[in-house]
Amino acid sequence: MLGAHMSIAGGLHLACERAAAVGCEAMQIFTKNERQWRARPITDEEAARFRASVAANRLRVAFAHDTYLHNLASPDDALWRKSVDAFTEELERCERLGLAFLVSHPGSPGTAGADVGVRRMRRALAEIGRRTRGFSVRIALETPAGQGACLGRTFEDLAAIADGADDVRFCFDTCHVFAAGYDLRTRAGYDGALEQFDRHIGLSRLVAFHVNDSKKGLGSRVDRHAHIGQGCLGLEPFAFLMNDPRFETTPKVLETPKEGDMDAVNLATLRNLRPSLSSPCAK
Repeated sequence: MLGAHMSIAGGLHLACERAAAVGCEAMQIFTKNERQWRARPITDEEAARFRASVAANRLRVAFAHDTYLHNLASPDDALWRKSVDAFTEELERCERLGLAFLVSHPGSPGTAGADVGVRRMRRALAEIGRRTRGFSVRIALETPAGQGACLGRTFEDLAAIADGADDVRFCFDTCHVFAAGYDLRTRAGYDGALEQFDRHIGLSRLVAFHVNDSKKGLGSRVDRHAHIGQGCLGLEPFAFLMNDPRFETTPKVLETPKEGDMDAVNLATLRNLRPSLSSPCAK
């Protein structure tokens, strides 16, 4: 199930039309400006129009990414409280729109250290869970590239963040995982990474992939996305993923640079990899 991140410019419902126009079956959006804390509430009319557009454009899954401003691991009480409240509001927006989950990067404790950050994240997830009890939308923590003091570079670290938060799900970003040090470029590396993910987190909790090539090398800890097959990952990891029966129905969404018709090109590249299970690259 392939898709892409789509702009909501001009109205939430227009994102669905843009997704369908390039051949998406799944779609990720921001429900608001990703660089601002607050947003105008979503009206009943807007929510109904969006839901109708998802159905009319035959999107099988629609979900959101949260704002880049949240930091649920912050040791600063004021920023932590602001982040928890804003994140809860974003989940409320997602619930109104009927979205499946809200993808979020693990936060950063800065110089306070990882142990402090993990405790703050756990506390945040617990409070958010209480405040959104009964919601259908789920939180999906994204695998990060490991830049700076950000939490969750390894699957073990991600598991520690979500310990006790059974409702939390996960989004596997190919660029980030590679930049974090997991070499997906060979069959052994791909299988090994997924085995480790399953051991520490569980494949049953993996609800989406961000399919992005990487402009930077293995273990760089730098988050720079490239078009499919045009970065340091190459085509092989995407061939493995596209032919992995375990993830046939798991949404795989592009976050590649928005340049011309490259969404359609990248989606076509991925679809053309489907017959490659027995090809030389699947060794």
